[in-house]
Amino acid sequence: MQTLLNIGIALALLFVIIVLGMGLWNMTKGGSSNTSQRLMRLRVMGQALAILLLLGALFLFGGRG
Repeated sequence: MQTLLNIGIALALLFVIIVLGMGLWNMTKGGSSNTSQRLMRLRVMGQALAILLLLGALFLFGGRG
């Protein structure tokens, strides 16, 4: 269970990094503002998922004292 949660956290963080890179690339090449907004929403959702997974891991496997 802990290994699956760790993999999920790593994948969520990787997703955030990739979407952030895509957003930066879109911004530097002067891409569509609609694309920028869509990438921003995806990044925020990815960050929320990563935070929820991290909090879940802390709740389930964190030290108690």
